[in-house]
Amino acid sequence: MEPSRCVVVILTFNSAEIIPETVAQALKVSPRVFAVDSFSKDGSPELLEALGCTVVQRAFSNYSDQRNWAISQVEKDFEWQLHLDADEVLDDRAVEEIRALMAGTPDHDAYMLRRRDYFMGKMLRFSGVNPWHLRLFRSGKGRCEARLYDQHFISPSKSARLTGFMHDKNSAKLADWIASHNRWTDAEAKEKLGPRNLGGEGVLQPRLLGGARERTRFLKELYYKLPTGTRALSYFIYRYVFRLGFLDGTIGFYFAFFQALWFRMLVDAKMYEQRMQRTP
Repeated sequence: MEPSRCVVVILTFNSAEIIPETVAQALKVSPRVFAVDSFSKDGSPELLEALGCTVVQRAFSNYSDQRNWAISQVEKDFEWQLHLDADEVLDDRAVEEIRALMAGTPDHDAYMLRRRDYFMGKMLRFSGVNPWHLRLFRSGKGRCEARLYDQHFISPSKSARLTGFMHDKNSAKLADWIASHNRWTDAEAKEKLGPRNLGGEGVLQPRLLGGARERTRFLKELYYKLPTGTRALSYFIYRYVFRLGFLDGTIGFYFAFFQALWFRMLVDAKMYEQRMQRTP
């Protein structure tokens, strides 16, 4: 049998609850699914193998390190790569689009997918963050930027957009969301207090007049120029009012509250704590 033109790469850790749905859609894109597992304890590796995936174990350091290692493992054997998290489920429209691309001659070397966020088990129609993500690219034309948090795939080639969605069904329980975001606040605080690489190569640049992801990064840089304390409240108002989060009802309120007044405030508090510890 001729090798598949495209490989789907999935990162997993204790993902047994959602991984069957993710893999089922991924297998519609390609029969080759390469899973990099970080020593799960919930039976995820065995489940992945039973679903027909190739599974390798690798300790997790950070997202970009894991992604770029995975890229290096498959780029010699596959012309195209599609990268997903364990809880990112492609919808049928996205599957059809990718299959059509792989059956023909793609006009671009990189493609972005829209992400649909979920919170407390409910889909957010208006309240989600960072909707566009580059996840499909020709081998040699994509890498994950070297950041501790908020990492994106980048490509030297101009990317195109697909119309299908990947549904980010992460942390159906609020306790899971809080636990994971607490870890991410550590990474974000360390990222913001560390050496900056905004003008360097290999990093998505903040540009007001750039693409959707570049504008988001520009606004995030602007956010961190606002006074500590007030910026989290400003972000809540922006996401809940101006981004129409209130149209998602009660879930929309809770998402805006925890995303802005808990997560972002906690980042600020940890940055403050680290600055205090550095002060003689």
